[in-house]
Amino acid sequence: MKLLFAEDDPDISRSVTTLLQRSGYTVDAVRNGRDALAYLTNGDYDAAILDIMMPGMSGLDVLKAIRQQGMGLPVMMLTALGELDDRVAGFDSGADDYLPKPFAGKELISRVRALVRRVETFTPDVYSFGDVRLDSGTYQLICGDKQVRLGNKGFQVMQMLMRYPNKIISADELMEHVWGWDAEAEINVVFTNISFLRKNLAKIGSKVRIRVVRNAGYLLSYGEES
Repeated sequence: MKLLFAEDDPDISRSVTTLLQRSGYTVDAVRNGRDALAYLTNGDYDAAILDIMMPGMSGLDVLKAIRQQGMGLPVMMLTALGELDDRVAGFDSGADDYLPKPFAGKELISRVRALVRRVETFTPDVYSFGDVRLDSGTYQLICGDKQVRLGNKGFQVMQMLMRYPNKIISADELMEHVWGWDAEAEINVVFTNISFLRKNLAKIGSKVRIRVVRNAGYLLSYGEES
């Protein structure tokens, strides 16, 4: 697996690069956002780890730029900013995971493993339910002439719901399928991604709803309020 790591702090850059390499990853490390964008545009990477606060171009701007180019590689935002609004901004821009500083090396590696675990498992199938389609080749959720690109985790949650539209899927099942129990992620990431999916469905004008079945899980419905 080949990773791009963008971090302007030289000490963090060296230590994390060494940690990733010792864990079996090939790593290209850059120190600013413009170099990160150039490497991602011209290189072939399985995933990227981007610091938000970088000179020249922020990690969020890099993320937005590669998503506009149609790049679907998983991206983790690594930053000292830990407030909810900052996490929301990252996810809204297409981030797949978010790890605030300071962090433990074991947690970083666990998150990276979860990030790249299913990079090669997606097939270019199109799933359909109600008035929406989910394209696993582009990660786009489509309704009529409107579409929105989902992040890697949001895509996997929506994919599972659309694979089994008549089945109630628990938060634990989503957690295990998408994040894996060794990822050290907390269950609230499921709730966060369900919230983003609901907003995206509304954004493209779909009548598909993600219903909450009390004490059971989630279920897709069409033409009904959740």
